[in-house]
Amino acid sequence: MTQTTAPSTTTSASELRSVYLIRTVFSLIWVALVFTTSTSLVSTDKPTVIAAVLLTIYPLWDAIATLIERRMAGVAATNRVGAVNVALGLAAAVGMLVAAFSTVGKTLLVFGVWALFSGAIQLVVAVRRRHVVGAQWPMIISGGLSVLAGVTFAGMSTSATSGLSTVAGYSAFGAFWFLVSAIALTVRSRRSTH
Repeated sequence: MTQTTAPSTTTSASELRSVYLIRTVFSLIWVALVFTTSTSLVSTDKPTVIAAVLLTIYPLWDAIATLIERRMAGVAATNRVGAVNVALGLAAAVGMLVAAFSTVGKTLLVFGVWALFSGAIQLVVAVRRRHVVGAQWPMIISGGLSVLAGVTFAGMSTSATSGLSTVAGYSAFGAFWFLVSAIALTVRSRRSTH
């Protein structure tokens, strides 16, 4: 659910809109796959291979999307916030692989910790970026919700009835906020040209 490049005067609304739309499509496909393959799993079960793959792909995709966004924005390698998010996504992907050999509960814990920190990063970036690009209120909301979701997933990881399908809801909300962001950027861009 994160967008993690620090503000740059070279970041245009159209570039961000493209990244947000790509993230929306990816998230919706991911949600459908998670929901259809993991609805019967609960936290005492061991994740299936497909669930483990999907849960590993999500933070890995976030790291890749951050790199794409940084490249499009022309952000220097010294951008610490983006670098931290890439490292966080890679670490979460490795953590997911390890947790997948254990239980769904431990997998939810790793996912929750990642969601919390990536949401905090998204919140910081959106607040910084709002003066440069504008229309960042959906990303501010999304970042805050990601932090709350991360705490919730960590708490749910100890419940014997928590299932992996709950992460599909997290990603669905992420897709919604990326779509809202793309629309907000389009509206802002049209207003500024008139």
